[in-house]
Amino acid sequence: MTDHTLDTLSASLQTRAINTLRFLSVDAVQQANSGHPGLPMGAAAMAFTLWTRHLRHNPRNPKWHGRDRFILSGGHGSMLLYSLLHLTGYDVSLDDLKNFRQWGSITPGHPEYGLTPGVEMTTGPLGQGFAAGVGMAIAQAHLAALFNKPGHELIQSYIYAIVTDGDLMEGVASEAASLAGHLQLGRLIYLYDDNHISIDGSTDLAFTEDRAKRFEAYGWHVQKVEDGNDVEAIDRAIQEAKRDPRPSIIMCRTIIGYGAPHRQGTAKAHGEPLGDEELNAAKQNLGWVLEPRFYIPDDVLAFFRKAVERGRELEADWKMRLEAYSRLYPQLGAELKRRLAGELPEGWVSSLPTFPADSKGMATRAASGKIINALAPVLPELIGGSADLAPSNNTKIDGSPAFQKDSREGRNFHFGVREHAMGAALNGMNLFGGVIAYGGTFLVFSDYMKPAIRIAALSHIPSIFIFTHDSVGLGEDGPTHQPIEHLAALRAVPNLVVIRPADANEVREAWKVAISRRDGPTALALTRQAVPTLENENAAQLARGAYVLKDFGEPEIILMASGSEVSLILDAAQKLHEEGRGVRVVSFPSWELFEMQDEAYRESVLPKRIQKRLAVEAGASLGWERYAASVLGIDHYGASAPYKVIFEKFGFTVENVAAKARALIA
Repeated sequence: MTDHTLDTLSASLQTRAINTLRFLSVDAVQQANSGHPGLPMGAAAMAFTLWTRHLRHNPRNPKWHGRDRFILSGGHGSMLLYSLLHLTGYDVSLDDLKNFRQWGSITPGHPEYGLTPGVEMTTGPLGQGFAAGVGMAIAQAHLAALFNKPGHELIQSYIYAIVTDGDLMEGVASEAASLAGHLQLGRLIYLYDDNHISIDGSTDLAFTEDRAKRFEAYGWHVQKVEDGNDVEAIDRAIQEAKRDPRPSIIMCRTIIGYGAPHRQGTAKAHGEPLGDEELNAAKQNLGWVLEPRFYIPDDVLAFFRKAVERGRELEADWKMRLEAYSRLYPQLGAELKRRLAGELPEGWVSSLPTFPADSKGMATRAASGKIINALAPVLPELIGGSADLAPSNNTKIDGSPAFQKDSREGRNFHFGVREHAMGAALNGMNLFGGVIAYGGTFLVFSDYMKPAIRIAALSHIPSIFIFTHDSVGLGEDGPTHQPIEHLAALRAVPNLVVIRPADANEVREAWKVAISRRDGPTALALTRQAVPTLENENAAQLARGAYVLKDFGEPEIILMASGSEVSLILDAAQKLHEEGRGVRVVSFPSWELFEMQDEAYRESVLPKRIQKRLAVEAGASLGWERYAASVLGIDHYGASAPYKVIFEKFGFTVENVAAKARALIA
């Protein structure tokens, strides 16, 4: 037993506590007539051991920063987590369990961060929890290196997860496991529900490599527990994992649907209710009462609920140690409290540079790099890197080492060519708290990390995704690397703010939005090629999504664009004005921010009386029809050539924009 176990209990009480987890879970699945009973029945003993003997948490304050983190990466087994939360005293009632998978409940089919108290991570898309846990362990290690002092180790959280065959099959888990092993993230401990069954049947159908050797090759500490119901063996393995400096995976051989006489060990136990007959047979098999459903023995509940008082004690002790630390190290203590509270330092915006108008200008990726390095001294929590593209993405923080196993204080991250793991790790880093984490790659590779982006948006995680080389403007690398449909795809993600700034000063404003935005992720789309720095006193209006850059006389037509095409429509408007036309030029960096504005503001930028509107963007035209009568876009793949040639061949010239505008006016 570890020193923070709830208490010693009889074998009988322990067995009934584990079976309570099993049957609360399968009763809820049966009542909903929907769900996954197999994982909760097979993994209940693992979960029990972890939650009662190791997990440091406070059910009455799920956000206490000193807690350990637990992720149910196999989110389809969500009822196991909801049962744990209810039994240990979180604000998850028995009625909430009975409303599993129902409209308006806080117990949805898969766990959702921010909806259910105690859920640390939105899971269900397999591999996401596994990879996000790696990000949490990165953040823990980084903060520990910065703030822990001998005798005052405040940042000591373990990151635990229950992972599944499906998690280990997903590519994102392989990416993340490789990174975790390289970084030697020793406070990462995963329990593998090794039941040899997936939806199609036995894992022998498609998943036959030696998983132990695979993780040993990644640099993980690997243990095997032959009986996943052996609490003492699981406990010993977790204790051993804590002593090892490597990330750990404990392979627990379990039986899916354990106890169900006709379904245990079969694919039928995975994703459908047992049915009343099989459910009752399982209860009889394990010595459980048939009625009432959702039965919780009083002594079992009393045992689990000791987590409440224990959690209060753990948090009170941690806060006392934080205050002692703050007296010894007042500056570090104040900084740690600020960062854990998610508060930005006063005056951070004043660190941002302004850029003079310049016809040559710079690439917006280069401007972003300058902004990052202007922010870095005043926002020490700003950390990030790239998926092996740091020189191209301009993501490096000058003067800081790389985060490595022997330099945890480093703020620069080499994620390797692992875009998907990078996206998921950023989510974990930002969820852990105390850091503002960003990551970069080419816009075309946003496809590789789309599931992590979607999880960030669904979960309101403030991850910052930097996507450079944002159009055919990247040039000679050709259509394999030239994003076409990617802006449209990202804009379709609810709660993701996509910003494509026009020049260096709009990049500055885009970073202000990204840093300030705490209720969801931000994607910055940045150019490879240089773009002019515009004469523009209204760049701060970027925060409103779209704004009037310039009116050439009384407008009869509106030209709108994002990013590198803004300077193009500005030149075309000048040409049209010289011909006697009235033109409004609208910089339109973010649809999402614009839609957040009130009707009066949107009308002031795009008056309904002016219906002659042309949108110009070097990407798919899909979606622009909501704002413009005509679109100059690219609805085909690109080409390998110098970018100026590509723009000319695809019609992104002053002459062609002006011609399309004239056709609208006529």
